[in-house]
Amino acid sequence: MTVIANRYDFVLLFDVAKGNPNGDPDAGNLPRLDPETNHGLVSDVSLKRKVRNYVELAKAGVEGHHIYVEEGAILNEKHRQAYKALRPGAAKVEKEPKLNPKDDAEAKAIRDFMCGNFFDVRTFGAVMSTGINAGQVRGPVQMTFANSVEPIMPQEISITRMAATNEAEKKQRAEGSEAGNERVDNRTMGRKYIVPYALYRAHGFISAKLAERTGFSEADLDLLFEALGAMFEHDHSAARGEMATRKLVIFKHGNAMGNAPAHALFDRVAIGRNIDGQFRAIDRNIDNYPPARAFSDYTVTINRDNLPDGVEVIERC
Repeated sequence: MTVIANRYDFVLLFDVAKGNPNGDPDAGNLPRLDPETNHGLVSDVSLKRKVRNYVELAKAGVEGHHIYVEEGAILNEKHRQAYKALRPGAAKVEKEPKLNPKDDAEAKAIRDFMCGNFFDVRTFGAVMSTGINAGQVRGPVQMTFANSVEPIMPQEISITRMAATNEAEKKQRAEGSEAGNERVDNRTMGRKYIVPYALYRAHGFISAKLAERTGFSEADLDLLFEALGAMFEHDHSAARGEMATRKLVIFKHGNAMGNAPAHALFDRVAIGRNIDGQFRAIDRNIDNYPPARAFSDYTVTINRDNLPDGVEVIERC
């Protein structure tokens, strides 16, 4: 497969309606927030997880598209696969709790094995020096945290449960109901946090030079963009019932090193409020308008004037 020869930068826009896009375990699963601005956050780790999950579904069993970071996986056993492939007949590979490359050549071969077999290793990179040492790989694809375009106001929703956990609880409820004791009859309570609506923006970077080291190919690039566009379609849950990628704006450079700074290209993608069909910049005056409740409440513009030589804009979704 052909390794990519061009640098890419991209802007990813996705939204959530009545859901929790990325709960914070340190805050009782409250949607992640920037405490100074109240803008919502979604971690890069969360976005990469969704890409991994999509690839795992779309390419299940396809050689070279295994996923390294899987739920419940034992990473050292995946490292061991490389040693077993490169040291055939070595009995101690099966049981040795710690393994290290014999020399630089074997270290490179082990890293190449991991990159060749695991899509997420050759895409995002990985630290694989835990016990059974498979080295470290710096991936060509990196992503930022996603920020909501406007401040969000998470809502706490209380929920109740109709069923009882066991016979004793059922009996306790019945006795409490007969006695008119509301406290005893009170059903198990729970809470969910939702964001009524928010549009999020994340930035991504794809280095052709780092791709040369991991073997990240044109086919991998197409699969990555496919995953970014469809990753929420297979991630629906009670907490994330309505999430969708709304736009993927890709800046393709004419060479491996790039033709312009990424930040200058990102500045060309502007998001404003759609007020009576007119673009309105998001600033303090936006408080005078009703809260956004749909993607149609926003307008996305891309400034294509005087693009740097060699830079091409590609829109997807």
